[in-house]
Amino acid sequence: MPVRDWTDGHVERWLPVLPTLDPDIEGAVTRMSKLTVHLRRVREQSLADFDLERHEFDTLHKLAGRGGAASPSELAADLDLAPASVTGRLDGLERRGLIRRTPSRKDRRRVDVELTEPGRSAWRGAMAVLGREEERLLGVLPAAERALLSDMLRRIMVVAEADGGAGWR
Repeated sequence: MPVRDWTDGHVERWLPVLPTLDPDIEGAVTRMSKLTVHLRRVREQSLADFDLERHEFDTLHKLAGRGGAASPSELAADLDLAPASVTGRLDGLERRGLIRRTPSRKDRRRVDVELTEPGRSAWRGAMAVLGREEERLLGVLPAAERALLSDMLRRIMVVAEADGGAGWR
């Protein structure tokens, strides 16, 4: 018999109340939800450990995803924020020494935003904590099963994202 988890008991409690409940669907959705909450808690703790607010991490993350340099308008688009909101974020990150703004080499009227070494270090540190936990959890599956899980979740997400449902930037 396989090892039981909290969700097994949850499903058993609800089956008599909702006889048409599909235990596999309820089990999968409940486990995904609980895993999401767990990973969110790990992320929040890692941000606290690296003295980062969530919006600071998100901005550093988008900047790192562009190779460590971007224009404020590119960051605004990536973060789905108004340019004025990004300016406020950048002001705070610059005061903390996590980014620097320099005149653009392409257009002197604009500025470029770059990760500083402390900014890159904080971002990488926070990412590493979450990455280790993801590896710990998914490491119980062999590579082929991880690929299968990813493929199955992709098929579900395609349906969820249809017609603008669960999509995000």
